[in-house]
Amino acid sequence: MTHAVVYRRIGGPEVLEYTSVPTPSPGAGEVAVRIQAAGVNPIDAKLRGGIRPSPPLEGPRRVGADGAGVITAVGTGVEGLRAGMPVVVAGAQGLYAEAAVVPASTVTARPADVDAHLGAAVGIPAATAYQALRSLSVASGDRLLVHGGSGSVGQAVIQFAVSWGATVIATTSARRADRVERLGALPVRYGEGLLDRVRAVSDHVDVALDCAGTDDAIETSVAVVGDRSRVATLVRGADAPRWGIEAYAGGAAHGLTEQQQMWRREAIPVTLGLVAAGAFEIELGPRYPLSQAARAHEDVERGTEGKILLVPDQD
Repeated sequence: MTHAVVYRRIGGPEVLEYTSVPTPSPGAGEVAVRIQAAGVNPIDAKLRGGIRPSPPLEGPRRVGADGAGVITAVGTGVEGLRAGMPVVVAGAQGLYAEAAVVPASTVTARPADVDAHLGAAVGIPAATAYQALRSLSVASGDRLLVHGGSGSVGQAVIQFAVSWGATVIATTSARRADRVERLGALPVRYGEGLLDRVRAVSDHVDVALDCAGTDDAIETSVAVVGDRSRVATLVRGADAPRWGIEAYAGGAAHGLTEQQQMWRREAIPVTLGLVAAGAFEIELGPRYPLSQAARAHEDVERGTEGKILLVPDQD
């Protein structure tokens, strides 16, 4: 047996249970991974709380899409992966655990210079940011407005876009302005008067990405970007048609295209390579043992700064 976090009903953080589950064995096309750290993402809490729809519960549901650890066993038909290899897992299921079996397609070799804590923080933030920017065709010379620049996704957006030669304007709180400026963006305080402050920083904006989800963010974006096909939201997908803008996940009625899914997969090795080279920063936040997953979800729901992680309990 091993330990994992599950929930049996939709509700608040208190529905998360730390429990014993059978030790997994990989089947064809799968690998077993000893999890050293799991990333806690806002979507985890939204699914648990019923904010984001999911299939009906038919038993204990495990939690967590992102993690890092070491392969312990490899199923048949898997190539390029072996027991003992440090890896990052992104886009899997059930990684709030001491061990998990995952599709080999979700596993990427982890460079020696990237520890498990950094590796577990890459997944959803980097994949989402990279895919959104590729979908919006962000390139050298563009002026990009990103809302929510100090969050995990926003920070990834800034770093990718700057490295591709774009000028980035990032909305943020006054308290977090130094962080987004350090990553290469021009900080603009959100709140009343946002549109005027954005226009004061730049006489034009080519493309905008909403990671915040406020009306003010989207209305400012459509006011400053002439082409609405280059305005997108990651949060207000269900409302995107009302503004005539793009939406990637975040409640959108349509799923990602095959190309967009490929970009999300591509983002993981790209980001790991940048982290290993010291060319990409990941802001880590609080770290909790698996048995305190409820505390981690409370933190993510209150917007705690930095990437929150879960690690195995110490015996």
